[in-house]
Order: sequence, then structure tokens, then C-alpha cells
Amino acid sequence: MRLFYSPSSPYARKVRILAHEAALLDRIELVSTAPSPTAVAMDLNAANPLGKIPCLITDEGESLFDSRVICEYIDSMHDQAPFFPASGASRWQALTMQSLADGILDAAVITRYETFLRPSDLRWNDWVEAQLGKIRRALDRIESAQERPNRNPDIGSITLAAACGYLDFRYADENWRDLRPNLAHWYEEFAGRPSMQETAPE
Repeated sequence: MRLFYSPSSPYARKVRILAHEAALLDRIELVSTAPSPTAVAMDLNAANPLGKIPCLITDEGESLFDSRVICEYIDSMHDQAPFFPASGASRWQALTMQSLADGILDAAVITRYETFLRPSDLRWNDWVEAQLGKIRRALDRIESAQERPNRNPDIGSITLAAACGYLDFRYADENWRDLRPNLAHWYEEFAGRPSMQETAPE
């Protein structure tokens, strides 16, 4: 298998964390690429017409995207307990946490584009603040235990860990831990896992 990725992409990190936890990372060839809204990556575009990472090329030559699809595919390839619970409350909790954490990433990544790539005279500060508000509200919801992250890796906790790591990487000035000690404690423990250490963004 081949994975188009960027070392700084939190969505690609999510895939790599799950693959590491499933003991399948050594079966995946990592193909580093750096697409952006204004740059063309021809090899990636041939595999994913949306030009987005991550994109997985299976052993059969099929292209899979995005991170949700790739993670579920990888989860079908091992004999451990599934990272996507099969049924019941644990399934809906894990999927909801994945959606919440993916929403944090969506807001964080597009805000990064707005503040880093867009010319300064064209930036929309009110829009940036609205996106940061989404991130803060989502973190507050998790802190209040309305959505509780699993101590063990499932698709929800893996996605949340990738989101927290991205906030540390790109939004250190947010100091997200200051008002969220429960989440900070959870992340400190989860971030010690080998899968997290070996996929840290560059």
C-alpha cells in the first residue's frame, strides 16, 4: 500500500496513528507530498481528483480517500479489537467523537490557510474568529464530559489526539489546556503512546 501524506497533516497523522496501533504501518509506503489550495501535485491528483491528502493506494491499485474511509479500510485488515466499534453505544460514541475532532481539524486547517497563505490585505478576521470559536466550543464540550474520549485507542480518541497535537503544532498561542485540565490530562497520557511519538508532526 502507498499513502500520500504530509508529515504536518493531522488527517494523515490520524491514519498513521491507527495503522501503527493496528501493527500495519510497516506495510504502508509513505509518499510525502505537500498540496495546497494554490499548488498542483500531479501524482496526487491522478489518485485523488480532489487533490487532498491523505490518499491510500491499496495493494489492488484502488484509491481510497479521505481519512475516515482510509482508517476504516485499515481497521478491516487486522485481527485486534476493532478501532471502529461494531455496534451499540460505544460505536456511536466513537463516531461522534471522530466527527467532533474532525470538525476541530477542519476549522483549524482552513484557518491556517487563511492566516498563512492568503495575502494579509485579503484576510477576513471575523471569519477567523468564527472558526476559532468552533474549536474552542468543541474543546469545551469534551472538557465538560458531554463527549468523553476513550482512554484506549478507538477512532474517536485517535482523531481527538491528532486534533490536540495539531493545535499544539500550529496554535500554541491558544493555550487550549489552560481551561481544560481534564482534556489536558487525557491527552498527556495518550500522547505517550508509541503511535503518537512516532507520528509527531515536523
